Order: sequence, then structure tokens, then C-alpha cells
Amino acid sequence: MAFFLSKSNAEEKRLGIYIHIPFCRSKCEYCDFYSLGGSWERRVTDDYLQALADHIREAGRLAPNYLVDTIYFGGGTPSYFGADNLARILDEIHRSFRLSTQMEVTLEANPDSVSLKSMKKLIRAGFNRISIGVQSDDDAMLKKLGRPHTFQQAKQAMEFARKAGFANISLDLMYGLPNQNRTAWEQTVQNIIALRPEHISCYALKVEEGTPLWNYKDCAGLPDDDTQADMYLAACRLLAEYGYEHYEISNFCKKGFESRHNLKYWTGGEYIGFGPTAASDFAGKRYTIVRDLQGYIDAIAKKGQVLSECETIPHRERAGEYVMLRLRTNIGINAEEYERRYLMPFEPLAQMLERFAEKGYAKFENNCWKLTENGYLVSNRIIMGLQEQQERSTPLAKKR
Repeated sequence: MAFFLSKSNAEEKRLGIYIHIPFCRSKCEYCDFYSLGGSWERRVTDDYLQALADHIREAGRLAPNYLVDTIYFGGGTPSYFGADNLARILDEIHRSFRLSTQMEVTLEANPDSVSLKSMKKLIRAGFNRISIGVQSDDDAMLKKLGRPHTFQQAKQAMEFARKAGFANISLDLMYGLPNQNRTAWEQTVQNIIALRPEHISCYALKVEEGTPLWNYKDCAGLPDDDTQADMYLAACRLLAEYGYEHYEISNFCKKGFESRHNLKYWTGGEYIGFGPTAASDFAGKRYTIVRDLQGYIDAIAKKGQVLSECETIPHRERAGEYVMLRLRTNIGINAEEYERRYLMPFEPLAQMLERFAEKGYAKFENNCWKLTENGYLVSNRIIMGLQEQQERSTPLAKKR
């Protein structure tokens, strides 16, 4: 098949796996992800399961020197696909790859599509982390956003997860919602903290072209940038007070409960994606699968072309990604590591970061440069400036 890559002869490496489940009960007003709302035929379900199994099986043969230590089921709404189907996919991964005994296996779920029975099935199948899309504690707001659940269902889903045995639960929230103010947002955060999840994600609402919300964004009562910034900083303060570590721009956790799979993206780890629109960074190649469910099913069955793009990332671009992704986290960027990996001088970046530090946007801590919470608010501008400086730099190897 066209998506196959050559086997690696390197020593054992760690690998993440992402499974895209593109099915939803309904599409939310703001959703730009590849997902299909409404009911679908059983034949499509069976065909998709078969395509995933075939793809996983063949990809496993290409990674004999890799140990899978994270698996993430995203969507769409994976929980809407059913616990039995999800267990079948996970079983195929177990058969096809070498797995770590300390593996993190995450499932995204909507509150309306889980039950205690389904949660127990997921635990038995090997899932050990669940990310529940709560988004808001206001039922009227949830309805306005097109969310198919209530806040009571979200609390019940959390209760089901605990009773089933999940000891690692993440709750997702959104801020900057229509007519939302900081006081209402702070109360939402307090209500979520009261549920005592191990992990909380706080994402700003983004209005994407092509979504229903885009068509009426100008009259939706969306908070301005300054109000959104106030909401963000308020969440940072509240979550810190209750012992949540701010380990990535939008993510907070109790000690030791970072999303290990997402950290692979932010720290340059390798991962393979399965399903339409899934992305991979594996064996030196980055590639993305077609945005077409039936096209994916047919291509796998006929051993045809399933990629929409595939490229080798130039060394300088990798250096730029290191800066961009690491500065999203509290890990930060390290001068020695940067120069060793990419043979690029760090001093020009350090000079810029010192100027950002004078403005309160950056800090030097534990031998690494990191952004402050105020720096996160303008991170795009900071990172763009650093990457422009990179483009002007001469590689160290050429100076010798």
C-alpha cells in the first residue's frame, strides 16, 4: 500500500498510536474536525472496523523496533462508536504491536454516549484514561453550541467513570463562549474543580470558516480578545490554587497526570495515526490520511493510495517546530539540546527571549527558557519572531 514506510533498523523506540473515530451523534456549531453527525449504516461500521484492523495489522509489521506506550482514540465521538467496537480495535493493536506494560490508553467521550456498563467494558478492554467533553456547566449554552448533553449528564458520566475504575479522568472546557463573562467562567471552573478530575483542559472557542457558527459569528455575542485573556488568566489562577500544574498552554493536571500521548506531539515523539485525517510522524516522514471515510475504506481494501500528503521535514523546519512546540509546555527549550540536535546557534534566540523576559513574557528556569502565563497569551507572536530569527541564522556546521 502507498502509505507503507520502510522498516526501521534503529534500536527500540517509543511510539504513540492515534485512532480517529469520525462518528458523532450530531455536529456541534463550532466543530471543524472531520466527523459525521447522525446515524450510519451497520455496513459502514463493519467496513470501517475492517479497514482499521487491516491498516493496523500492516503498519505493525513496519515497527518491529518500536514499543507502543500511548494509544489515543479521538474523533468525532469515539464513545458513540460503542465499547464493543472500541475493544475490537484495541485488541488488534495488541496483536499487531509490541506494547509497554505501562501504556496509557485514552478515550474521548461525550457525556450522553456513555453508561456504567460501557465504562466497565472499556476498563476490561484495557482503557485506563478518559477525556470527557463537558465544555460548559450551562445547559442553555450547551444547547446553543449544539452539544447533545446537559451538565447533569456530564456529572453522571464522571460518576460512571469513577465507579467503573478510571483513576485518570480529564474534563474538557471551553471559554470565550457567546455572551460569557469572566464571572460566569470562573464559576464554571469552580464547578469542574469540585468534580475532582485529575486533568482539566481549557480551550478558547475558535470560530472556524465552514462551521455553522462562522455564519453568524458577528452577532453571536462573542467576548473580545481582552475578555478572553482575562478568562484565561483567571482559570490559571484558580487551577493553581487547587493544585493543578499548568504543564501546557491549555492543559492542567494533578502531579503525574499529564497527557502522555499529547506530550509526544509537543516534544517531538513519534506517532502513527489511523483513520481519515489522522496524521503521523514516523520513521522520518510526516503524512496525513485522506479526509474521506469511504475513500479510506476503499483504499485500504484495494491496497491503494490513502495519503493526502507525505513529506520529509527539513532539518531547519524541525528546529522551528522544536521551538514552537516546546514553548507550548512548561518544559521549555534548552540551548545545549537545541544546538546538539539541530546544529543551529541558540544565542540569537536567547537574545530575543531576554527581551521578552523584560516584558514578563518569558523566564529562564532550570536551565531552560519558558513562557510565562502572560507569554502564553501572545505565544504566536513570540514564536513567529523566534522562527524568523532562525531563518536568518547560519548553521553551526557551516562555521567550522
